[in-house]
Amino acid sequence: MRMFFAPEETEEYEAARSLLIHRMGQWARERGESMDPFVVETALDYRHRGTCDGRLGLWEPRHIEEYLLDWLPRTVTVLPGEEPADAPGTLAALLRYLDAMGLSDPRGASEAENLAAIETLAPRYAPAMADRGQWGLAKFWAVTAAEQGVDIQDPAALEHFVEQAQRDEVPYDRDVLDQVVRNHLTRGPAAVTRAEPQLPVLLPGEKELRARADTSRALRWLRRIADWAGREGRVLTATGSLRMADARALVAELGTGDAVETVRSSTQLPRLALAVEWAKKARLVRTAKGRLYAVAKAQPLMEDPLALWRHVFETFSELRGPLLGARSGRHVESMLFDSFEDAVQDVLNALYSLPHAMPWPRLRDSLHLRYRAEYDLSGRCAWQMELGHADRDLRTVLDVLEDLGAIKRHEGMADPVFLDIPLEEHALPPAGMPPELAELFGAVAGGQGESEEAEERREEQRVELAGGPIELIRLTALGHDSVRRRLLAEGRDAPLIGELAHAPAAGLLGVIAEHYDPDAARTELAAWTAAQEGPAEALEKLTDAVRTCPFRTRAEAMLDALVEAYPDGEAMLRGLRGDPLLAPTALSVLVRREVLGAEDLTEPESLLMVAESLLQLLETAGPEGFLTILGGQELSAHKALEAALGSGHPDRAGLADLRTVAEQARRQPAARLGRSHQRRRPGAGGKGRGRGGKRRR
Repeated sequence: MRMFFAPEETEEYEAARSLLIHRMGQWARERGESMDPFVVETALDYRHRGTCDGRLGLWEPRHIEEYLLDWLPRTVTVLPGEEPADAPGTLAALLRYLDAMGLSDPRGASEAENLAAIETLAPRYAPAMADRGQWGLAKFWAVTAAEQGVDIQDPAALEHFVEQAQRDEVPYDRDVLDQVVRNHLTRGPAAVTRAEPQLPVLLPGEKELRARADTSRALRWLRRIADWAGREGRVLTATGSLRMADARALVAELGTGDAVETVRSSTQLPRLALAVEWAKKARLVRTAKGRLYAVAKAQPLMEDPLALWRHVFETFSELRGPLLGARSGRHVESMLFDSFEDAVQDVLNALYSLPHAMPWPRLRDSLHLRYRAEYDLSGRCAWQMELGHADRDLRTVLDVLEDLGAIKRHEGMADPVFLDIPLEEHALPPAGMPPELAELFGAVAGGQGESEEAEERREEQRVELAGGPIELIRLTALGHDSVRRRLLAEGRDAPLIGELAHAPAAGLLGVIAEHYDPDAARTELAAWTAAQEGPAEALEKLTDAVRTCPFRTRAEAMLDALVEAYPDGEAMLRGLRGDPLLAPTALSVLVRREVLGAEDLTEPESLLMVAESLLQLLETAGPEGFLTILGGQELSAHKALEAALGSGHPDRAGLADLRTVAEQARRQPAARLGRSHQRRRPGAGGKGRGRGGKRRR
């Protein structure tokens, strides 16, 4: 049972969703709790399709609010005369179930925090569902049609209504429709574009980050400008600029490097002028009645270097004009000026994602790719001139980020991962690099049908990268910290090594199995183990988490991650071969890792392996997909099912599901097993969906 699926993994996601709904239904019935399978489906769909991170087990109060008060009102249709389902109650049951089964992502809010948020938001749910201005377009027209007696289950009748609506022949509330359209245009569709997850990063503690922030050159400039302005203020020129005498003194004191000998206005001192404008954007200073004043409310911020650094970093995106704006007739605004905020964010995200320092040619050409997609300039000379202006501005941006302490630049050899990507591998980023950078590598990797100019550019970059030491760029710890904070604020997945040190064992193993690379997993596991009472107690908690996991595929993924990250994991794995509950999972991992072969298994172990394989297949494909796969192998399939059911496998719930499917297989002729289920994707429909004919999306 995975709790994260790529957007294109539709069949895998739907099979997992159906299984989770089915098992949760059993869990709820055993406890006498009520739950609506359709609501569970919509909640999982919201986290899979309606948020940019797609983590099904991670919930926070902001997710709960958006789901109850925005996603459901926009996407779920309640027809006239019907009452909306008890979504708050079912969501609370879902969150309790996820926590009980070890499926909750420990990086989200606690169960208590989420349940309190549901209780607070529940009174607003029914009014939100009834607020027509909150509806989506499809829901608006479906309800409008139903209110006018149209059977929306009848395709012909619904099509006729749509044609009438297009001809403006049916009554509808135009004001409400206008509001629905405005909401759609401003908020976009309910489903959002998935952001690629980031690699885990290792950061120093806040004390170390604070000490590093205190050494920032740019931060020293801004603090000194605020101190210099003071509460009494400093006189400005009639145009609102610093007086030249004051500017000369500040250049000397701050060491900005501006040439003051030949200039007549402080606006001609680019670095000092930028620092003053930055201090204004950060609300450290303000202008009033021809004077520059320190902002009194900023004093507590000024006293905390790390808080100030983070605040100043967040205002960097507001510096487009002061940083890149035209300052003379010879300085023209570049393509980077036009896309400054998005481009800088992409640059920082790319640097965050990389396990190695970024070579300047790679960074430069990744932005060239953006420009070529956004602009249409004819002629090679025009392109070269425009790209030159953009490259100049990119270097200016990097200079200021380095002054702030967000990036570090040095000379060195590019990591081999950046060198000479074969043409036949143009669709893939180099090994070990996030998928988010695939577009960047597409800029130089080429492919069939590429232009001669593109091939020439690619060859030039290969020579440039391999020719000797070049400029390399990486984020500093402060840069990583603040980019990560922004990614988290956007709802993206940005793992931090060490953040799971106090997580439950099941949560730890689930996260590193689905989101961590092997090196990061080893470091994370070591930090978690160090936070426990001792190594033996830690290992017992970890194996217990696998032992009690009710889903076969998840248990194997958790155990495999533990073996990979644990010191001498293979020896530990061999020791679990005789565990009455863990044996099937341990055997499966041993065989898959080729530690054991089929000939090394005893007869009881072979039967356990048959059962384990079928149970995992049933989980991943769903009952219908399972029958489809076995459809062409009637005799061997029935024998395997009988063997599995008599194997003594410890997963009783899984065997009960397998027995149900086995009985269904016996009732259907072999010729139909492979055909009758091909029209529906594995995991679609089946138990647990519970849609009935009432609620539609």
